[in-house]
Amino acid sequence: MPLAPFAELESFYDAVPRLDARAEAYGGLTLFVRDDEGFPYYARPAFPGGEPTAADLRAVRERQRELGVSQAFEWVHETTPGMLDVVERAGFTVLRAPLLVLDGPIRVPEVDAVVRVLDPEEAGFLDDVAVVRTIAQLAFSSPGTGTGETGPRDRDALLPTVTPVHVPKFRYALAEDSVDGAVATGMTQRAGDVAEVVGVGTLPSARRRGLGAAITAVLAQDALDHGVTRVFLSAGSEDIARVYERVGFRRIGTACIAETE
Repeated sequence: MPLAPFAELESFYDAVPRLDARAEAYGGLTLFVRDDEGFPYYARPAFPGGEPTAADLRAVRERQRELGVSQAFEWVHETTPGMLDVVERAGFTVLRAPLLVLDGPIRVPEVDAVVRVLDPEEAGFLDDVAVVRTIAQLAFSSPGTGTGETGPRDRDALLPTVTPVHVPKFRYALAEDSVDGAVATGMTQRAGDVAEVVGVGTLPSARRRGLGAAITAVLAQDALDHGVTRVFLSAGSEDIARVYERVGFRRIGTACIAETE
């Protein structure tokens, strides 16, 4: 088994999908299959110690085609280095995402907005969850850190079409300013003592104000306050990784993502 923190992360990656999906074994790979209409899961190396082969990959891809879902695979390169060659030989393009863990004090940047973690017991919680999902959809439709025109008007136009579904494993945060309201968001998902920061996104019109860093810092502190001992995340690019490093995260490896429709 890999040494901590990789052992902790591997256990987390195996545990989280099992909260709302079933696991199907294909040699050195595990495919997580949902029975509901939620976003489809991926396949990843079997835990612990799976070493996927080309035959395992073919079997999973056939099952994914049968299910009508994307052929998606995720793994940590430092834990399963041999999977990169297997996947690339099958014709996939692999995204290599910086993998970072919280290391030391959290540095919360000063921003011109209020960042709050949503409380499921408060009135209006589901309405706020709908705002979270709306901002995330718009933010990830314009990836990267550059500014753009998409902003509050687009948020308000899209919001009525978004269904506010609360998933209990998530904790949500919003950044709101006095002029435009909610403009940035993020979430943590938890399994055991480990939490991952995910879905950090800012409306393009509100970027370059430190809001993504502030959201990340507040969510990380919230996780620690609720008993988490390991907080981690993966970044979509080197530029985004540097944002997280300024908050207190340290790069330890590479999260690999391969997907085809």
